[in-house]
Amino acid sequence: MDISHFYLERGEGEPLILLHGNGENSSYFCNQVEAFSAAYHVFALDTRGHGKTERGSAPFTIRQFADDLLYFMDAHGLEKANILGFSDGANIAMIFAIKYPSRVNKLILNGGNLNTGGIKAATQIPIELGYRITNAFAKKSPGAKANAEMLGLMVNDPNIPLEELRKIKSPVLVIAGTKDMVKEKHTRLIAESIASAELKFIKGNHFVANKNPSEFNAAVLEFLRR
Repeated sequence: MDISHFYLERGEGEPLILLHGNGENSSYFCNQVEAFSAAYHVFALDTRGHGKTERGSAPFTIRQFADDLLYFMDAHGLEKANILGFSDGANIAMIFAIKYPSRVNKLILNGGNLNTGGIKAATQIPIELGYRITNAFAKKSPGAKANAEMLGLMVNDPNIPLEELRKIKSPVLVIAGTKDMVKEKHTRLIAESIASAELKFIKGNHFVANKNPSEFNAAVLEFLRR
């Protein structure tokens, strides 16, 4: 693998890996790291090309990020981990659990989506327009190329087929905001398609972990402790 992840590490015990969303970094989980590290060995990663983790030369795709996670776990001697993913992080976590089921203990999917159809039009349309514009200038401007790659994750990915999703056997908590940018019926579809999944909606928008941490953290910890 051609990158080395920047990550925050806190606590002891069972590993719990936190995966942030598009264009963010591990600091998104500022209200989770300390709370979870009281009971778990927490690793909050910066995904490839995000935060302090270098871009590298491999493809900039959700599936590549899932392979990057496998490399991270191997490098840190983590045979199995609980994984909490938010937004694109949830999409990475889903693909990781499909490809490498033996490496997953419990899975928390916060605000994930299977495809672009799962996102409300008011959010998705500006993303697609932005992608087209930045992509048009990508060859002339490194900044535009970087922006196009980032937006491309929300236009060309993750495209997870339902039959693949149904392969997930780990215990799963699907969690979303009551006013999430992911359509409620889409979140319900994800939960219904995983036999071992339970579903929880928390008051707030897409960013409930950050904006409503007390309720979010309580739901996650209750699920993990069972």
